[in-house]
Amino acid sequence: MKLYCLSGHPTLPCNVLKFKSTTIMLDCGLDTTSVLNFLPLPLVHSPRLSKLPGWVSKDGTVNLEKKELLDLSTIDVILISNYHCMMALPYITEHTGFTGTVYATEPTLQIGRLLMEELVNFMERVPKAQSATCWKNKEIQRMLPGPLKDAVEVWTWKRCYSMQEVNSALSKVQLVGYSQKVELFGAVQVSPLSSGYSLGSSNWIIQSHHEKVAYVSGSSLLTTHPQPMDQSSLKNSDVLILTGLTQMPTANPDGMLGDFCSNLAMTIRAGGNVLVPCYSSGVIYDLLECLYQFIESASLGTTPFYFISPVANSSLEFSQIFAEWLCHNKQSKVYLPEPPFPHAELIQTNKLKHYPSIHGDFSSEFRQPCVVFTGHPSLRFGDVVHFMELWGKSSLNTIIFTEPDFSYLDALAPYQPLAMKCVYCPIDTRLNFHQVSKLLKEVQPLHVVCPEQYTQPPPSQSHRSDLMLELQPPPMPYRRCSVLSLPFRRRYERIHLLPELANSLVPSEIKPGISVATVSAVLHSKDNKHTLQSVPKPPPVPPTKKRKRVIEEPPEVLAPKPLLSGAVPLEAFLATLHKHGITEVKVEETADGHILHLQAEDTLIQLEEDGTHIVCDNNEPLRTTLRDLVLRFLQKL
Repeated sequence: MKLYCLSGHPTLPCNVLKFKSTTIMLDCGLDTTSVLNFLPLPLVHSPRLSKLPGWVSKDGTVNLEKKELLDLSTIDVILISNYHCMMALPYITEHTGFTGTVYATEPTLQIGRLLMEELVNFMERVPKAQSATCWKNKEIQRMLPGPLKDAVEVWTWKRCYSMQEVNSALSKVQLVGYSQKVELFGAVQVSPLSSGYSLGSSNWIIQSHHEKVAYVSGSSLLTTHPQPMDQSSLKNSDVLILTGLTQMPTANPDGMLGDFCSNLAMTIRAGGNVLVPCYSSGVIYDLLECLYQFIESASLGTTPFYFISPVANSSLEFSQIFAEWLCHNKQSKVYLPEPPFPHAELIQTNKLKHYPSIHGDFSSEFRQPCVVFTGHPSLRFGDVVHFMELWGKSSLNTIIFTEPDFSYLDALAPYQPLAMKCVYCPIDTRLNFHQVSKLLKEVQPLHVVCPEQYTQPPPSQSHRSDLMLELQPPPMPYRRCSVLSLPFRRRYERIHLLPELANSLVPSEIKPGISVATVSAVLHSKDNKHTLQSVPKPPPVPPTKKRKRVIEEPPEVLAPKPLLSGAVPLEAFLATLHKHGITEVKVEETADGHILHLQAEDTLIQLEEDGTHIVCDNNEPLRTTLRDLVLRFLQKL
């Protein structure tokens, strides 16, 4: 069993597990932090950005390298944990020769589709007049200013996929429900479990008849809107692959929500606007729910809230219709009937309005001071770029970062100097190191495999030993482009007996409750299922006419040699030797049994737990006699 690590980002994992002749990809997260190296894409003309000088290379040649750890066309299936971990799916299914199946829950599929659609829309609505690729050449890259000259493997950076590629990729997804068992080629079964992190988010169990692997990615024990995490099904795992822990281990999500609300209220009361760069699904549901409870007490009842995204309407609606994927409290509201999320009431009372973009109705209905939720959290594309240009020059306004995926200082860099206030309230509900240590003690896997980053404190806080995994035995770390041999071997295989063969067996009891039978059969293997069948009798040989008829009976099927069971007791065996005239016996005790030296006969007999050996040179009658004496003490099966 081997694990291939294809991603260096622990919260955007992509690993490949080779297990029992199947090749399984675990997630395909898309690391978009490289966009921070580029200028923002404005929706309207920006004089400031357009006047920036360009960079021209003197050498126009390109020599792209190709680095492959694994042939992705050999992937049999892809298991998706949550919608954030499927954003690279079109790159894999449409450009590698992949012909397998993708498994995900329905919310993961539908919300993942929305996030991909939003990303494609953000990119395609601001087409670039020119495209540049020469800078990806290694010789040219080292002449670029930082941080681009230090970027790793820039030749692997790709253009954003198209909506056609998204639809083709998602057509390969097969929907599964929690605890549903899916058989892969008769070799293993995979089953998703609720991970408690987001709508439809899953951990996965991958097991054969005798081995069990648990894949834990993006999980949460906090009481939020998704179904709670299923922990009990993770028990008795031979290997647990752990990834997707919180990116903010020192930030308490409840405390961050409190800071978010108080800073928002402070800005609105001072007459300023609040900008919240966020994804169109996920944390935004919790932010809106928190604000719903906070608005009246903070006297913000007349403040308009705007959610701007190409998929804003679909996102808000999807969150209300996936009732069976919600926690119990929100499920019960559906049967009252009440909307499970309070943002439905905010929309009905016109306190929350959503628009596909800043153009059209929004531009005519927009009023200030207000709160705007929009993307993208990187501040490099999407409607957020327009609001940064619009509000960045006033100190009355505030931008509040809630998504932990990007460095907020790097995100703000192209907009400096910036007058608007900046507040960092990263909200990440995934497991922290304390929670996951407690979880692992409860489920007790034999071996834990995790990213290398989890086995040492973060570089900025090297003294914090509590911000790492400390387990016994220590976890097995992996890093990007590494291949890990997982520490257990397959020892057993399940084999089925055909009824007629089973009826022919005659078991013999060797110990109380344990019986053994010899069997002579043909092993038939197909689709990773093994069956023992009766040995077919050979057809009779027809006599020849030209020669004298010779009657030849068909050879009988060779009977299996008898199996020997039992032990040879030392004292009783010595007494038997004495009766047969062998009296000069020197006994030597060994770690595994005894060695008997028959001095007059110059012969050795080794009596061990798992076998008996007779060393007798040039005296076959004596060897045969000794063999028969040993067999008296053994049972033949």
